[in-house]
Amino acid sequence: MVQIKEFRIVMPMSMEEYEIGLSYTIMKMEQQNTNSKEGVEVLQQVPFEDEKLGNGQYTSKDYHLQSKIPSWMKGFAPASALTCPLFSKCSLTIDTVIRPDNGCSDNAHNLTSEQLAAREVEIIDIASQSRDYWSKAISAPNVDLTAFRSQRTSRGPLLKGWMDSCRPVMTTYKLVIMDAPIWGLGERLEDCIIAGERALFLACHRLCFAWIDEWYGMTLDQIQEMERQTDLLLKKTLKKPAKAGSKHDGKRKTLKEEIVAVGSCT
Repeated sequence: MVQIKEFRIVMPMSMEEYEIGLSYTIMKMEQQNTNSKEGVEVLQQVPFEDEKLGNGQYTSKDYHLQSKIPSWMKGFAPASALTCPLFSKCSLTIDTVIRPDNGCSDNAHNLTSEQLAAREVEIIDIASQSRDYWSKAISAPNVDLTAFRSQRTSRGPLLKGWMDSCRPVMTTYKLVIMDAPIWGLGERLEDCIIAGERALFLACHRLCFAWIDEWYGMTLDQIQEMERQTDLLLKKTLKKPAKAGSKHDGKRKTLKEEIVAVGSCT
């Protein structure tokens, strides 16, 4: 059964700031979690145009995370690879739309009535913390955002009700669609991967705000150069040959991501 889950993540920043901050955060997290055996491999990043979503950036990555997958899943996926015959039937797509609101857009992805009926919505508070399996596996730096205050922007701490009173504010709407047509295993696998995505969304966006003093004031050109250097660094760290055709330009008012490797997270 295909599962459709929409995560709404409210952020105390403008959409322009978010574009810079999220890119910086993703690069820093990928560098921290990539070594010669595991980590992130950027396959492709190119601008795209969509009639519904507008201009954005298509991103394709492979996540080599063998040591982080649950023990029960390792019985189906060899330690040397996360692509076995069973998992090759699975698909995971993530569409992201950002809006200058506090999570109040009912249908940011322009879903059909059938999709809306199947969709489950969850608003993620970045001031919250999670202690589930995936949160521990991600092992991101722990920052108390209810006590954190940015020195450069004077934003924070994020106290109760901050999403209703914060200015500036924006929301990233992440639509996760997971399909694992495997008899006897599919629903458990779908729940597992979606839980992993939720944990990564929370960790990434918590750090995006926690690291605001590091990236605040950077330009898009600086970020694009960092992306190019990070792409090369990750390939070198994973000992992967560089691939031509990777681009890091174009407008990114909306982001569209597609992850095809089982066990991957974005």
